[in-house]
Amino acid sequence: MILKALVLNCTLKAASEQSNTEALAGVLVRELEGHEVTTEIVRVTDFHVPPGVTTDEGQGDQWPHIHSKLLESDILVFATPTWLGHPSSIAQRVLERMDAMISEMGPDGLPVAYNRVAGVVVTGNEDGAHHVVSQVAQGLIDIGYTVPGQAWTYWNRGPGPGPSYLDTTEGHEWSATTGQTAAAVLMAVARSLKLNPIPSEAYKA
Repeated sequence: MILKALVLNCTLKAASEQSNTEALAGVLVRELEGHEVTTEIVRVTDFHVPPGVTTDEGQGDQWPHIHSKLLESDILVFATPTWLGHPSSIAQRVLERMDAMISEMGPDGLPVAYNRVAGVVVTGNEDGAHHVVSQVAQGLIDIGYTVPGQAWTYWNRGPGPGPSYLDTTEGHEWSATTGQTAAAVLMAVARSLKLNPIPSEAYKA
């Protein structure tokens, strides 16, 4: 069974800068690719994505390109740093743009995010990762994604300022094993939905 995964890296950093969030997301990528899942990482800051809640805001909007990749993927890994205890502003913008997917219907008569799975990756050098995971996961659930249990991993330094993920090895082992578990869960549920998709008659909204 062929599966395709998309990682949306919602770092605030430009492509020329090293991303701690992408480094941790790489744990899931390696695990997925080790099981022959085709993966792609998209750094959202590489694209012109204006604010809005439609799929195409016009005037050079490049979100439709990312949107098409979402529709081609069985698995979404939503990766964001933590800033002031919240997902990045890029992450919030992505969720707002994905809001349009709630009313977009596929050929099966279901919202286009149905029968796709999603997980979350969070980094940050202060506490708050569980809060960020919950914020992102709730948004993805609203959009229609299936978010399985324990389909997330995070790394943070703990309370107070400190080094970033790539500046230390502290806590990496836990974040890696948790990330590997997340990848395994995402693959298992994605395969299950391929074999037994949510039927169109289940959608009553």
